Amino acid sequence: MNASPIQLRRLLGISGLVLLGLGGLCFRLVFIQVVRHEQLAKLAEGNTQKSIVREPRRGEIYDIRGNLLASSIFAKTVCANPELLLTNQAIVARTLAPLLGVDPSALEERLQRRTRPNPRKDVDKKVVPVEYVVLKRKVREEDWSRIKKAMMGLDFGVKESTLTRKGRRFYRDLRTSAIFVDRVEDQLREYPNHELAAHVLGYVGMEEVLTASGRVLRSQGKDGIELILNKSLGGVQGWRESKTDRRENELLAFRDQDVAPQPGKNVVLTLDLGVQDIVESEITTAMRTLDPISIGVVVVRPKTGQIIALSGRPTFDPNRPGDSTPDARRNRLVADTSEPGSTFKIGVVSGALSDHAVAPTDLIDCENGRFSYAGKWLHDTHHYGLLSVEEVIAKSSNIGAAKIGIKLGPDRLREHVVNFGFGQRTGIPLPGEVNGTVHPLNRWSKLSISRIPMGHEVTATPLQTTMAVCAIANGGRLMRPMLVERIVDDQGNDVARYSPQVVRQVVSPHAAKQMVEALKMAVGPHGTGVKAAMEDYTVAGKTGTARKAGNGVYLTGKYFSSFIGFLPAEDPQICIGIFLDEPKTAGNVYYGGQSAAPIFKAIAERAANYLNIHPSPKPPPGASLAVGGVPGAGSSQH
Repeated sequence: MNASPIQLRRLLGISGLVLLGLGGLCFRLVFIQVVRHEQLAKLAEGNTQKSIVREPRRGEIYDIRGNLLASSIFAKTVCANPELLLTNQAIVARTLAPLLGVDPSALEERLQRRTRPNPRKDVDKKVVPVEYVVLKRKVREEDWSRIKKAMMGLDFGVKESTLTRKGRRFYRDLRTSAIFVDRVEDQLREYPNHELAAHVLGYVGMEEVLTASGRVLRSQGKDGIELILNKSLGGVQGWRESKTDRRENELLAFRDQDVAPQPGKNVVLTLDLGVQDIVESEITTAMRTLDPISIGVVVVRPKTGQIIALSGRPTFDPNRPGDSTPDARRNRLVADTSEPGSTFKIGVVSGALSDHAVAPTDLIDCENGRFSYAGKWLHDTHHYGLLSVEEVIAKSSNIGAAKIGIKLGPDRLREHVVNFGFGQRTGIPLPGEVNGTVHPLNRWSKLSISRIPMGHEVTATPLQTTMAVCAIANGGRLMRPMLVERIVDDQGNDVARYSPQVVRQVVSPHAAKQMVEALKMAVGPHGTGVKAAMEDYTVAGKTGTARKAGNGVYLTGKYFSSFIGFLPAEDPQICIGIFLDEPKTAGNVYYGGQSAAPIFKAIAERAANYLNIHPSPKPPPGASLAVGGVPGAGSSQH
C-alpha cells in the first residue's frame, strides 16, 4: 500500500524534527564536553574537592614554677541547616538552648529558613536556601555529645511508623544532619586562675584570615603575652585536601594531602603564681577599704629585673573578656602615666651624690617650709629648717630636693633623669607601653629646675618608676624588666631562653649605697614611710603623693599616691611598687605614707615568708631604731 503525499510529508517533518533534536543534542554535548570542558571540570572539582584547614593547638603559658596559666582544648563550632527543619524550629530550639547556654527565642530565630543570593552566576536561580548557620562557637566535646544525644531523642509528636519512606527519611535527616559541627575544629582558650595575672596574660579572640581555601577564622592573641608572643603560641596551620560526597562528608579513599599542623610553643613567664596571688588578694582588700579609681602593684627582683607579680584593679576575666570594659582591660602599670611625685626625688638626689654635688651629711636650708624661686613659692608639708641630704629623702622635703636639683644644674639634672629610664619605654614585652614625658631643655621654664626634682613637669608609668628604684637596690645598675623566662616546644626543649639585661650604670655603686641608707631612714620612725616598716626585715623605700593635673592646672582633692620599697635593704631580694589613683581623702589617707605604705607591708610580709627570704640581722642590744624596725611616733606624712 503506497503512502499518501500527506503521510510522506508528516514522516519527513517528524524525521526532520528528530534529526534537528539529535543535532541540537550533539551540539550541546560538544559544547559541554569540548568548549566548556575545562570550566565545568573545575566547577565539578570545586563541588567535591575540599581543602580543610587544620588548626594547630595553641601553646600553653606557665609561671616560673610550672603552674599552668593558660591552656587550649579543641572545641566544636555547632551549626544548623534550617532547610532540614521545615517547621520544627521551636522544638529544636527548646531542646538545644539549655545545652548551648543561649536564649531559646534567639535560637529559634537563628533556625528560621531563609535565602541568600546565589553565588553561582551560570544558573537561573537568583537565590538559594541558607544551609549553614553558626549557632555557637567553642563548644566542648562533651557538650556536643549531649547535643547529638538530645537530637536523636527528639519527639516531634508524629507516629513515624505510619509515614511513607520519604517521611521517615525526613525525620531521620532532621535528627542526624540538621544540627552538625563545622569541619574546621575550633579552640577554647582556658585560664584556670580566672582574673589572676589577667593584665599580663591578655586574652584570645577570633580573627578572619585568608588562606588557600578561602577565609577562615583562627585564634589570635588580643592583649598581653597572648598578643606579643602570638606567633610563637599560635603554631603553624596544617591542611587536608580531600573529596566529599553531596552531604560534604569526607571520602577517605580520595584524600590527596594531609599535612599535620605544628603545635604552638609553650611560654614560661618569670611570674610566680604564689606571689601574684598574694598581691591580688591584698589589693582586692585595699579596693574595698580605700575605694580608689585604681590600684597597681608590681613586684620585681632588682638584681635581675625579673617581674614576679604584676597586677591591677579594676581587672577582668580573660575567659570572658567581652563581659568587661576596655578600661578594666587596660594595663595601667605600663599604659598610664602621671607625675610621679616624691618617689622621683630618689633619682635626682642619687645623681647629685654620684656627681659629688652633695654628700649625705651636707645640710640644706629648707626655709621653714616656704621657699621662693623665680618669683614663685614652693612649700613643704612641715616647717623644716636645716636638714641633711639623707633627711631630705627621709622627710621628703620638696624644698630640699629643689635646692639639690639647682646644685646639679639643668644639663646634669636632665641627664640623670633620662639615665634612670624616664621618657623612654622600659622594653617590657607587653603591649601598650608608653614613653612618659621628659621635656627637652629648650622647653624648660625658669621654674623647671626647682619643680622637676620633686616629680613635677615629668610623667612616668608606674613600671618606669619602680625600675628606677630597683636600680638603686641593684648598686646603681638599671635592669630591663624581664617577663618571659623561656620558650619551649611540646617536647619540653628550649627554643629560646632569656637572660637578665643591664641597661646601663645610672649612678656609682657608692652613691647607690648612700641612697639605700637614706631610704632606710625614710621607713624609720621619723620618715614618711614608717607604715611600711617590718619587724624582721630592714626596708628601704620612698613615699610619693602627687596632685593630679588636668586642663593645665593641678586639681583640688585629687591625688596619685605611691610607695616603692625593697627588702632586705642590706641584700635586696624583692622590690615592690604600690600605686593608687585617688584613694579616699578622709584623715589624709591620700598620702602615700598612709595609703600605699601599709599595702606594701602587707604584701611584703606574706611574700617574704612565701619566698623564704632570710630576715635582716638583728641590731645589737641597745642600738637605736633609727631605721627599719618597729615604727615609733613622730613620723611625717607625704
